[in-house]
This record gives sequence, C-alpha cells and structure tokens, in this order.
Amino acid sequence: HHQGREKKSSFAKPHDAQQHDRTPHTAVTMVNFSVSDVRKIMGKPKNIRNMSVIAHVDHGKSTLTDSLVAAAGIIKAEDAGDRRIMDTRQDEQDRTITIKSTGISLHFHMKEEDCPTLPEDCDPDCRDFLFNLIDSPGHVDFSSEVTAALRVTDGGLVVADCV
Repeated sequence: HHQGREKKSSFAKPHDAQQHDRTPHTAVTMVNFSVSDVRKIMGKPKNIRNMSVIAHVDHGKSTLTDSLVAAAGIIKAEDAGDRRIMDTRQDEQDRTITIKSTGISLHFHMKEEDCPTLPEDCDPDCRDFLFNLIDSPGHVDFSSEVTAALRVTDGGLVVADCV
C-alpha cells in the first residue's frame, strides 16, 4: 500500500536514532503511514484494535513489540529486539526491564493476497487497521501496570517462552 513511499509526520518517535527537535513543526520521516492515515482509520472504529502485550519477565514482550513496531515501519527491522523502543525511562533502559506500561499506535494495511477475507466485524471497504498496542511489565512488582493496561484494551497478546 504505502511501501516505498515516504510520508511526513508532525511528531517524533521515541528513541529515534537521530535527535529531532520535538516542536510540532518538525517533520520526521515514517515509511508506512502518516498522521492523516491514522486519523482516517480513527473514523472507522471497527478497524481499530486495542491490545496489551503480557507475559512473565524476560519472556519477550518488548522484543515482540519491537517487531510489531518495525513491521509498521517506525524502526528498522534489524533493530527490532534490541531497540526496546517502548522502554522510554532511563531506569528501564539501565535495568533492561519494562517498569511502566507504554502505548503506541501502529497502522497496518492488510493486503488482499495476504488475507482475501476480512473478519466479519471489520469495515468491509477498508483494509487499513490501527493497533493501539500497550507493552506492559512482566515483573510481579509492577503488576498494577499490567492490570491497568488490560482494563483499557480489548485483549492481550500473551507471550510464552518455553523450552
């Protein structure tokens, strides 16, 4: 859909590789979607999903979130897993754990060849989706953050690390 086209956004992304002036007039390049794309989908509530990523500590929540953020074109695919884009606090970065739940909106276009039939509860004339994703902590000390994230979302992506 938007592959190969660059659009401009009026907001900066967290932990972007380059430092940007965060004033509303500064444009930041985003590959897969623009603010107007997100606004358009916001008018189609059937194509919006609110999800929390939940799991025990060190099971890969932030890695999964990085991968989804990379699929939306916000970070490079090769940075996914190491970037920890949702860990915006210095103590989270220092300890490499998520302490506060953090949300991000992701735009995805569902290609007809990838999914010929859309779910029945979606707008049949729109193949664009907005995912409001919350990366939550896994440590039991921060379980209130997980509870709060689950209260405001439609469902959870449960990550299980098993051997």
